[in-house]
Amino acid sequence: MNRDDLVRLRRVRDMMDRDYASPLDVPALAKAALMSPGHFSRSFRAAYGETPYSYLMTRRIERAKALLRNSDMSVTDVCFAVGCTSLGSFSSRFTELVGESPSAYRARSHDEAAAIPACIAKIHTRPVRN
Repeated sequence: MNRDDLVRLRRVRDMMDRDYASPLDVPALAKAALMSPGHFSRSFRAAYGETPYSYLMTRRIERAKALLRNSDMSVTDVCFAVGCTSLGSFSSRFTELVGESPSAYRARSHDEAAAIPACIAKIHTRPVRN
């Protein structure tokens, strides 16, 4: 993979981090990277170890965890706030990545992380794909 491709992929990944709640799909992301959809998907996976969709959903779940901990929004509202369009798909993906349902996650105490610096907590609370 050449340097220009890596620069474009990084720019699109940054766009995904920033605009995670927007409707983003592979063709739109590939267009932003100036690549065909197939080449973009393969290049993204080679560079970052996961598909663009997986990366985007991980970011969305990461943001959803923060909303569930720090707001009074309903699970449905959180689902739509992070850019998901299906509550069932959101709940399934959340459970897959976090290990418990959004409702169970919200109900659990999160006070034990209060004394941990935010930069460290982010590393340990980031959803991980197995």
